[in-house]
Amino acid sequence: MSDGSISRHLAEARRATQAGRPEQAQQHLEAVVAIDSTEPTARNLLGADALARGDARSAAEHFEIACGREPGESTHWLNLATAHRALGEAAAERAALEAVLAIDQTDLLALIRLAELHEQQGEATLAEDRWRAVAVLSSGIADPSPDFAKIVDHAKHYVRERQKKLADAIDGSLANDLSNATTHDFRRMRAAADAWLGRRPIYANQCEGLHYPFLPADEYFDREHFPWLADLEAATGVVAAELKSILDDQRSELTPYIALPPGTPANKWSPLDKSLDWGAFHLWKEGVRYDEACARAPRTAALVDSLPMCRIEGRAPNIFFSILKAGGHIPAHTGVTNVRGVVHLPLVVPEGCAFRVGGEIREWRTGEAFAFDDTIEHEAWNRSSEDRAVLILDVWNPHLSDHERAMICRLYQSADETRGTIR
Repeated sequence: MSDGSISRHLAEARRATQAGRPEQAQQHLEAVVAIDSTEPTARNLLGADALARGDARSAAEHFEIACGREPGESTHWLNLATAHRALGEAAAERAALEAVLAIDQTDLLALIRLAELHEQQGEATLAEDRWRAVAVLSSGIADPSPDFAKIVDHAKHYVRERQKKLADAIDGSLANDLSNATTHDFRRMRAAADAWLGRRPIYANQCEGLHYPFLPADEYFDREHFPWLADLEAATGVVAAELKSILDDQRSELTPYIALPPGTPANKWSPLDKSLDWGAFHLWKEGVRYDEACARAPRTAALVDSLPMCRIEGRAPNIFFSILKAGGHIPAHTGVTNVRGVVHLPLVVPEGCAFRVGGEIREWRTGEAFAFDDTIEHEAWNRSSEDRAVLILDVWNPHLSDHERAMICRLYQSADETRGTIR
């Protein structure tokens, strides 16, 4: 009854199996069981032999004994689950597979078996959860076998179909509410639902300079915050005409919007560095009024002078005509500080021009202004064969009080006076 006898019998059983003598192997395994009735290796091998012979009931009995002796060995539980599947015992199979996951929640084979079982039992939500885990865990497998690739494809398809069904149900249930919602409520509810369904991310502020806390991170500001937008839009024709006059004058030179200092390492802005693919004609820059430029567009200058721009000495406003050449692309980026917002008045908009702030893409429409938070990731593109032109203005973030605006100006002034680096 020594361990040595058990080891010798197990070794002989393996040799007999390798030599193609299954009867002799079984005799050695039965000898082990006669010495130790719960010896797990022998029980596991006897169970495998019973499964191969089509005797799933005997196999299950052997595997149950092995599991009882070594409950932390996931292979025993997987084998037991296989035997119960062969017997059509779904509840017992599930219990065995869940025992595997209690040992290791990332066991891919157990997840696949459970996903199949839930799907067969019509437990769609549980099946979706397991198939999603299979899809995620299998993403790191570089060269899957054809059979495994089919399983992964099924997992992804199942999850997609379930997500589509959920999305369709939610869209249907919200349709009436959204049709009666305000623009503000529509955007927030639509974004919430889409983010929950995985159709878009929610973006946070990323400020290169001063980040003013606790302001709403809204991609596009509601128009109600800017009642003067209608006056700006009404002047679209005048503003566009003055821009045309500037562009038609050979003395007028646009400047590249991006001009990196010499020696700057290559980065996302390098393709636009000192390029007129994104050109600008500034009326104001970093809080300084360009009188000569304003004289070239006097009615535009008078209009913007009358508007409640963000005014911070040495920093804002920036007011300029932005020209994005045909085929141009402004890469995704974020601005300096969320104390300001940015307004676009589209002046010349060919087909194929669009603007993304966070998770929402809008096409510019001539004469339709909008305001956005430029510390939320944004980008622009012109996929047409003509240039696109927009008037761009700095405004205060509408969620700041007048007192906060005054304090922010003093904050910057103090930093400047002490040669600080706050931007």
